[in-house]
Amino acid sequence: MSSEKTHGVDTGAAERQTSNSSQTEHQAEEVHEKKPWWHSLIEAGSATQIVIAAVLAIAIGVAVTSTVEDVPPAAVTLVGIPGRLWLRALRACVLPLIVTAIVLAVQRLQKMSGDGGQKLARVTIIYYVATTLLAIVISTILTDLVWGRLMQRAEGSSLAVDADDAETYQERQEVDIHEVVQDMFDSLIPQNVVDSLAKDALLGILVTAVVIGYLLKPTSHIVRALEEIEDLITKIITFLIKIAPIGVFFLILPNLFRLDIRNIGYNLGILIGGGVTNMAIHLFIALPIVFFALTRKNPYTYWFKCSPAWLTAWGSASSAATLPVTMKCVAARGVPMTVNKFSVPLGCLVNMDGTAIYFPLCVVFLAETQGIRLTPADYTIVCLLSTLASIGTTPIPSSSLVLTVMIAQSVNVPITGMYGVIIAIDWFLDRFRTAVNVSGDMFAASVITKLTGIQDPPEEDGIVGEVTDNSQRV
Repeated sequence: MSSEKTHGVDTGAAERQTSNSSQTEHQAEEVHEKKPWWHSLIEAGSATQIVIAAVLAIAIGVAVTSTVEDVPPAAVTLVGIPGRLWLRALRACVLPLIVTAIVLAVQRLQKMSGDGGQKLARVTIIYYVATTLLAIVISTILTDLVWGRLMQRAEGSSLAVDADDAETYQERQEVDIHEVVQDMFDSLIPQNVVDSLAKDALLGILVTAVVIGYLLKPTSHIVRALEEIEDLITKIITFLIKIAPIGVFFLILPNLFRLDIRNIGYNLGILIGGGVTNMAIHLFIALPIVFFALTRKNPYTYWFKCSPAWLTAWGSASSAATLPVTMKCVAARGVPMTVNKFSVPLGCLVNMDGTAIYFPLCVVFLAETQGIRLTPADYTIVCLLSTLASIGTTPIPSSSLVLTVMIAQSVNVPITGMYGVIIAIDWFLDRFRTAVNVSGDMFAASVITKLTGIQDPPEEDGIVGEVTDNSQRV
């Protein structure tokens, strides 16, 4: 009797469990029900809205610059105010985001059994260095075989340095290679942490955050406070992403007002075309091959679903300002928070594939316009210094201009008036470089997850995953 009663209870419990499981699966199916195709058109901050905003800005900008003789500077400034405010709000989130993300990521790594933390750091650094070298090699080969041969020697007047720019050029020529190496290592250890926080010295802040995360006890009240700060920053970023279409539109539009298509010379056209083409080959061929080979996922679907990040990168020309959006996009693609909060901030600071691609092209541009042909030994030096310089470049707009002079000087290429041409168009190409840099970080997060096999601790299951609510969308 007792046995039968017990059996009946067990059977009933099993039936209830099965019933509950079925209800849960049914609810999950309802939650993940595929939305109609037009849903993304009306959902705030969706990828479709951001793409439409970017296309509209480009169309209006090109139409204005091709029909209006001279766009008033005041109009450019006023039109760009909404975009700059949105960008400033994003940048305000970067510093607390990096500190909280790195400290909490290191805390999670300490909870892992085995050498999970060491493996994550090792794989991340090796992957970033390898893809940077790949980018430089591709750029160097294409520049030597294609773009360098198309460039023409400039006339004497074009090579002359303007008197107003002579002092600036001289200052940049005085930057030696050993000084760049010293500055890069000095930036790892802040002499004054408060000063580094005030000046946004992100690389030193990242190293400091790693040390703090390692030394803090898991039960510390500081950890709890950082978790609360991270939650606040996440809410702010979610709101900023909802209004991203407006921000991206007003970031792109005023910058296109500055682009005079009619006055682009032959050599400048080759510089722009070569730079964009080299970056496109790396972004749409080289990185996808690596991504598919290691993860067996469709790289183009992954990249397009992360469009808010690379569109923001193109509009802002700043990897640092785009970091909050990048981390949100990567999280929505199912990358564990432990990997996301370690690899993406680190990539924002050291993974500069787009910048690495641009260095060889600029040096060859300066050389070919003077009738100078670089030797294989020169190209080897350019590759090595481009790798070093790209890692040492700060994630802010046009920070690579000084390092371009240093690399050119190392292979005995004089700085002429053509350097002014590079400066004049740098603001435009910098946007493509930043988009490539951010895209490389997004691909890296998924690849590193696959190579390390790291998953979030059980208590964090369900925090990141398929987007099921508008507040989670990027």
